[in-house]
Amino acid sequence: MKHKLLPLSETMHYILLALREPLHGYAVMQKIEKISNGTVSLAAGTLYGAIENLNKHGWIEPVGNSGRRKIYMITAGGSAILKMEKERLSHILSLYGRDDSNEDV
Repeated sequence: MKHKLLPLSETMHYILLALREPLHGYAVMQKIEKISNGTVSLAAGTLYGAIENLNKHGWIEPVGNSGRRKIYMITAGGSAILKMEKERLSHILSLYGRDDSNEDV
């Protein structure tokens, strides 16, 4: 059965990618801005709503604290979701190279 959060939104993708290392929320925001080459900057409310959702689904988990800040990291389940999404997106990207029709994509 397909999960209701799939396909991942761009925001969820970036958060899961960022949390392949343990980070707190503000560091996640900075990392996403860096890895997206400045094209994605998340508002705190968007980030924390997404973190709550990802945590609820068991795709990330708190792994410690830095002062008052909770540090999160991706779980095995979250990594499996990223792998599925990578395969799905790779397939879609592979279709761009095909010449199955006369239409330009």
